[in-house]
Amino acid sequence: MSSSAERLFPLFLKLAGRRVVVVGGGPVAAAKVQALGEAGAEVVLVTPEAFAEAELDSAWLVVAAASPEVNAEVAAAAEARRVFVVAVDDPAVASAYGGGTLRRGGVTVAVSTDGRAPALAGLVREALEAMLPEDLEAWTAEAERQRAAWRASRVPMAERRPLLLEALNRLYERKKVAS
Repeated sequence: MSSSAERLFPLFLKLAGRRVVVVGGGPVAAAKVQALGEAGAEVVLVTPEAFAEAELDSAWLVVAAASPEVNAEVAAAAEARRVFVVAVDDPAVASAYGGGTLRRGGVTVAVSTDGRAPALAGLVREALEAMLPEDLEAWTAEAERQRAAWRASRVPMAERRPLLLEALNRLYERKKVAS
């Protein structure tokens, strides 16, 4: 269980073109391979029986989706190489956790329970999905337009969120008038 001293730092990784090793052979490993491939990672799948520490050389990230014994071996090899390891359903040996992820309209939201309750993270993700508007792409496009204008005009960071809220409200006013 995480204490405040062990609080996690949320982070999104650019894995395109980077080597990621997945150790496993079941459906969870297959799902991780697919998701990592969609992120553009150079994915190397290693079956648990064939795992050797050298597999992690030049890896940016490792996913251990095997038995607790193999996951522990993978985690030790990753730690020795200073590579983060996501150990599926094995938080004791993980140095990173995947989250319940929602992607819509250019926005990505990830929810974590610090590895303690992955099913809860999934439920929270589903609740957020139900709450977010279907036209989130319009929000993203407007935010990009506003950001370009703010940067050109050197609008201070502290003033930007209220300005964005006003711009998004104008989107909805135009939408109501058009309906």
